[in-house]
Amino acid sequence: MLADIEPVNRESTASIIARQLRDAIMTGTLPPGTQLGEAELASRFEVSRGPLREAMQRLVSEGLLRSEPHRGLFVIDLEPDDVHDIYWARSAVERAAAQRVVRGPDRDRVADVLSDAVAAMAEADEQDDPTALSEADLAFHEALIGAAGSRRLARMASTLLIETRMCLSALQSTYRRNSQGVDERIAEHNRIIEALRDGDEELLLALLEAHMEDAVQRLAPEKSLVTGATPEP
Repeated sequence: MLADIEPVNRESTASIIARQLRDAIMTGTLPPGTQLGEAELASRFEVSRGPLREAMQRLVSEGLLRSEPHRGLFVIDLEPDDVHDIYWARSAVERAAAQRVVRGPDRDRVADVLSDAVAAMAEADEQDDPTALSEADLAFHEALIGAAGSRRLARMASTLLIETRMCLSALQSTYRRNSQGVDERIAEHNRIIEALRDGDEELLLALLEAHMEDAVQRLAPEKSLVTGATPEP
């Protein structure tokens, strides 16, 4: 029967390359400032330069690569202004998601999903696996946004979360300087979960804002989401 036939995966070559480059940027395999050479990448992917260029232009439009005349394409560097902007935008998106979730009927179910992500964070810390810790941290915020059930919020968050993953590697080192740092990071997430379970919208939003502000203060101490300090135009 036709119903038993699975659809063909029509993901284009350019889409596959873009996804792999996106993942490499997100995980730090391609660190900030890395120049991307067409010839080397085409050889690595075993593709012609056409789909490679299309994929790279997608990442330029997403803000993950920058183009320098006569030099080529580079992975973006996250300066203090960028860090401020990322977390300011994330705060707006996650506040909107949290409001929808806390006002909805599935608070406890969402809280359980978030608790699973925090448990994964704790396990990664015990195993001294900073990559897994960052991935679990990101999964927490992806789950919160996804629970809002808004395709538009999810779409807005997608690039922001990739840039956030780039920040998390640097953020990890700030926690490692303090033996209690990761414990506090986990505690922050647990307090967010508790506020969600309790249906305390005001506290939930305040905790999210404080969570974002803490990251900004660790990565770009001269910036603040609370005082309204904004990037230079």
